Amino acid sequence: MTGSDTTGSQTTGSEGLRADRVTRAAGGTLILDGVSLTPRPGAVTGLLGPNGSGKSTLLRLLAGVLAPDSGVVTLDERPLPRVSRRAVARRIAVVEQQADTQLALSVHDVVRLGRIPHRRAWAPATAADEEAVRAALARTGLADKAHRPWHSLSGGERQRVQIARALSQEPRELLLDEPTNHLDIRHQLGLLALITELRVTSVVALHDLNLAAMYCDRLVVLKEGRVVACGSPHDVLTEALIADVYGVRATVTADGPDDRPHIRFLGAVPTL
Repeated sequence: MTGSDTTGSQTTGSEGLRADRVTRAAGGTLILDGVSLTPRPGAVTGLLGPNGSGKSTLLRLLAGVLAPDSGVVTLDERPLPRVSRRAVARRIAVVEQQADTQLALSVHDVVRLGRIPHRRAWAPATAADEEAVRAALARTGLADKAHRPWHSLSGGERQRVQIARALSQEPRELLLDEPTNHLDIRHQLGLLALITELRVTSVVALHDLNLAAMYCDRLVVLKEGRVVACGSPHDVLTEALIADVYGVRATVTADGPDDRPHIRFLGAVPTL
């Protein structure tokens, strides 16, 4: 499939987040070219593709951070610009590749930021807010670091705090841009397992194809701003696709009773 993806469109009805033939250019360069995406409710959709393929830009369009040059992003069939910012913030949580702050905040303070869309301006935190923060810290293994200063944390710990902040928001849609960056393998596996257990509609950009195969329900592959494949990991992650999109030779075998593919990389595709 080229230029569009209809992942889950047969099951979503009018509910949920959707991109319809979105295009985006920057500095005269086309970043996304007519991409459509309809994540399945409660499922994890993985965005794959090499650097510069448009993954981060697509996530920012879905979050409403960027506007498409053409096409439309909708939330429950309403164009995203017509939905109030507070309503969008209550529904959609975003985890960027890197986040920083110049303020002297504790881990608890950062995670509590996820509750802002649920409170009136200047209103104090409620018991429900504090419970959501406690639950998010516990689920990300950060309860014992709640009072640590943000700037004292490692890069991996900061990334987990951003995941906790998103969880405290209690979103229905979760957008994650390379969330496993800076995490060791144990925390990579734990994080992706947590995302699958949430049963929240999730779209996650990943570079690691084996992690995508293990944890994603559906995959969408971008190349030069266009969708070149979409479907289950078994259907998408073929040796031919990996060679075409990534320029890498690989063997792909089924791994386990659920037929999840496992990829073994052999080297770069020879160039003429």
